[in-house]
Amino acid sequence: MPEQLVYVVDDDQGMLDSTVWLLDSVGLRALPFTNGQAFLEACDPSVAACVLLDVRMPGMGGLAVQEAMRERGIDLPVIFVSGHADVPIVVRAFRAGAVDFIEKPYNEQLLLDSVQRALNRQPRSAPARSSSRDVQARFDSLTPRERDILLPLVQGHTNREIAEQLGISVKTVDLYRSRVMKRMQADSLPALVGMAIGVGLIEPFTLAASVNWGRWAGRG
Repeated sequence: MPEQLVYVVDDDQGMLDSTVWLLDSVGLRALPFTNGQAFLEACDPSVAACVLLDVRMPGMGGLAVQEAMRERGIDLPVIFVSGHADVPIVVRAFRAGAVDFIEKPYNEQLLLDSVQRALNRQPRSAPARSSSRDVQARFDSLTPRERDILLPLVQGHTNREIAEQLGISVKTVDLYRSRVMKRMQADSLPALVGMAIGVGLIEPFTLAASVNWGRWAGRG
């Protein structure tokens, strides 16, 4: 088996050190970088590797690094890690090919599981289609009110904005949001957004999801 490598790119030295230590502790080789340019110059696209990439960094941010990878033909799976997981950023990351988006402070096992999936990635064929079917089945199980919450949620609206749109209290939105996350089996908002993108609920880049909403709503 070739050695599996994880490139870790994060300008927070403390977070960088702790992530490298975590990966080393399970036998993975980790190469740390405090900025995107240094990573791009050192990256070897021919090795079995994945990239843990912080979104917000001085100079070249994570999304710019991801774009530079694409321009250079570096086809390595990218996992974004960020303390600022707002929906437009999550959508851009997934649309550009990210395999996961994890919020800081991260759960260690969640991060390790994501890294292992990225390192063992398979062609997007039957497993990907099966995953989409699973997500569709979860969506079909939602109540009409839960669907009313899901759409603006993955569009980036706040709980207060959703409450105003639907004429309900913020507390009620909080309750339904929790139900939606549980029934969709999403452990974070980025995970929920990724599901919505994967099945076409969110339009690329614009977040104009209403175009697809009628098609989805008719399935339930």
